[in-house]
Amino acid sequence: MIRAYSEKDKIKVIGLLKKNTPKYFDPSEEPELEKYLDNQMEDYFVYAEGSEILGAGGINYFPEEKLARISWDIVEPNAQGKGIGRKLMQYRINQLKENKNIETIIVRTSQHTFKFYEKMGFQLETVEKDFWAKGFHLYQMTMKNI
Repeated sequence: MIRAYSEKDKIKVIGLLKKNTPKYFDPSEEPELEKYLDNQMEDYFVYAEGSEILGAGGINYFPEEKLARISWDIVEPNAQGKGIGRKLMQYRINQLKENKNIETIIVRTSQHTFKFYEKMGFQLETVEKDFWAKGFHLYQMTMKNI
């Protein structure tokens, strides 16, 4: 089930990040996720089975630029490859398609996960070496919101 994030989910979402560190995230990113959840989150969702959270991901909006950014996608390592990330992404894309003010969807990811976003229809725009942390490069990708 996909539902809106609530503050009571914070510990579990941070736990997902820790389980994916250092394979997909650098340890330095944990305080950034906490800051995001406390102050920068606009729409954030969790994929839950019972009381267990197996995935999470958000959307931030930039109406002046007519774009939305996919943010902080995290999936439980033991549940990766089972369609949870795809379902969370499709859920957000479907929500964004209803918003006629959003023309472009962007995602900022790394070399470790950009192939997933390619499969979802995003196209690579730019790469910036060591952006997130040493060895974690920025892969900025876009998709038209049609």
